Amino acid sequence: MSEIIHIVFDIGNVLLRWDPEIPYRRLIPDAAERTRFLSEVCSPTWNAEQDRGRSWREAEDALIAEHPRHEAMIRAFRRHWPEMIPAQIDGSVAVLERLVDAGWDVTGLTNFASDTFAIARERYPMLDRFRGVTVSADIGLMKPEAEIYRHHAEAFGLDPAATLFFDDTMKNVEGARAAGWQAERFETVEGLRADLARHGIRPA
Repeated sequence: MSEIIHIVFDIGNVLLRWDPEIPYRRLIPDAAERTRFLSEVCSPTWNAEQDRGRSWREAEDALIAEHPRHEAMIRAFRRHWPEMIPAQIDGSVAVLERLVDAGWDVTGLTNFASDTFAIARERYPMLDRFRGVTVSADIGLMKPEAEIYRHHAEAFGLDPAATLFFDDTMKNVEGARAAGWQAERFETVEGLRADLARHGIRPA
């Protein structure tokens, strides 16, 4: 392994909890109906296009045209979006802050809609601890596409071989590795610490 100089974090479910079911547990109490709605109507594929930069108005209008009887629940997704980020992951945030305080070069790379990232940043000051963050919707690229890793490395002057990336989704980890980065899947805070240590990095 090359010596690590740069550390890059994903945000959702690494530093910040993300769960779209939270408001819908109230709005659609029936579990089976809620599962169908979030898998077939306001699906991850639909939501990903906002992470690519599609506006919520366009996203809602297109989906309502397909599912007119679900209009209220479709519009509820963006309306209640702040409920979907209920808390930061304190252990991960502690690691992030210790790395920054120790002088490590730490940046963020996230699939996120621009407006909702602004909400998250206002609510969670730890997102300002990064030297900088690449937000997918701002550039029209998404993980695990190779171009977003190249863009991030060029934008922040990273040496890919000396970059260590953490993401909770394996396909994004694999995308980073294909771009020449070192990368690990985030599953637990303990695992994060162990992976850092294996790469020769021990937060205070």
